[in-house]
Amino acid sequence: MTPDQATFLLKEIYLPQIHNEHPLTRKIIEAIPADKTDYKPDPKAKTAMELAKHLAGSEVFFMMGVVNGEFKREYAAIPESATSPAQVLAWYDENFANATAKLAACSPDALLKVISFAIFSFPAIVYIGLMSSHSIHHRGQLSTYLRPMGSKIPRIYGGSADEPIELPAAQTAQR
Repeated sequence: MTPDQATFLLKEIYLPQIHNEHPLTRKIIEAIPADKTDYKPDPKAKTAMELAKHLAGSEVFFMMGVVNGEFKREYAAIPESATSPAQVLAWYDENFANATAKLAACSPDALLKVISFAIFSFPAIVYIGLMSSHSIHHRGQLSTYLRPMGSKIPRIYGGSADEPIELPAAQTAQR
C-alpha cells in the first residue's frame, strides 16, 4: 500500500464511515434501560453494560492505537464510576471526538506503520477497518439485548419494528 492509498482510505472511506456509525452506536447504548444494565441473555454472555463499555472503549482503543503506533489497554479504560448508559455515552462522546480528531491528523507514515496486536501484525490503517467490523458486530449483539430488556430497538441501517422508516408521500403513493 502506498502513502496516498492509506491517506485515501482514511480520509475518503474510514473517517466518513466512523462519523456515520457513531450516532448509530450511541442510539443502541442510549436504548439500554438504566435499571437493566446487568441483563445478559446467557451465563456466558457479557452484561449489557459490559458490552456497551466494550463497544465504546474498543473504538477509542483502535483509533488511539493507530494514532500512537501501539495498542495499550488504557486507551479503552472507561472509569469504573461509569455505571449507567448515560455515563458511558458521556465518556464515549468525549473520547471519540478526541480520537477521531487525532486520527484525522495522522501522517501517511503513521498509517503505514506496522503494528502488532494479539495475533495480528498489520499496517496501522488496517486496524481501522477491523475496528469498524468489530463495532458493527458488537452493536448488533447489543441490539438483540434491547427488546428482552423492555426497550425499543432503534433503526440502524434500515427501519426496525420500533422505529420504521417513514417514506416520503411520493414514494408511498407509488407502491
